[in-house]
Amino acid sequence: MHFSTLACCRQSWLLTILLCLTASLAQAAVPVKQVQVINTFPHDHDAFTQGLVIIGGVLYEGTGRNGESSLRKVELSTGTVQQRTLLPSQYFGEGITVLNNLVYQLTWQSNVALVYDFASFKQVKSFYLPGEGWGLTHDGNRLIVSDGTAFLRFLDPVTFKETGRVQVTEDGAPLDRLNELEYINGEVWANVWYTDFIVRIDPVTGKVKSKLDLHGINEQKGHDDVLNGIAWDADSKRLFVTGKLWSKLYEIKVKE
Repeated sequence: MHFSTLACCRQSWLLTILLCLTASLAQAAVPVKQVQVINTFPHDHDAFTQGLVIIGGVLYEGTGRNGESSLRKVELSTGTVQQRTLLPSQYFGEGITVLNNLVYQLTWQSNVALVYDFASFKQVKSFYLPGEGWGLTHDGNRLIVSDGTAFLRFLDPVTFKETGRVQVTEDGAPLDRLNELEYINGEVWANVWYTDFIVRIDPVTGKVKSKLDLHGINEQKGHDDVLNGIAWDADSKRLFVTGKLWSKLYEIKVKE
């Protein structure tokens, strides 16, 4: 074979491989979903939102910062705080979830999680949690914890022992900074800290199935007041989001 013909064949072969790889990567890319704002509600702009849950049309919120951290019951329509308990000043409050008439609340770097009676907000126990505490949700049987790494950890809600973990990946690469969590229809939804995206994670494989783009409803003015807070009303099938120190709670719909 003539040298120029061989070189041409080789270039064609390499180009074919490159095109195939490009097509494969394009196919593998995580879909990005847009959202539509359905309604807005008042939100306490002094609340450093770290956890958000809605049950029976009532909002439950965990806030952070040492000396300001709290657990709150909030009237959805007005943003009025109806019930509140403050955490000891040494604790920086993080994610919350409600399971079996108990409220679980993480702390950031104290290796302690707090457990409250759902109705009274009276603390009934605490437990040791290795690593940092970021986001918290549950799948009906297990607590699901994020700690700033690319891993989600699963805990027994009675013994608080770790029963498993999964690494979260986006397009094959580990995805860290998973913050506030919510379990929705078999998926774990997570804010990605310092971004305007919520990722939807398969809790079995850890793969990000899709992500929501919330650039259009960002209230961030400073370094810390980022998007953080996802609440799913399972009864009415309504989805709410907010951020740290934001003045509004947004009801949104995903454009599938």
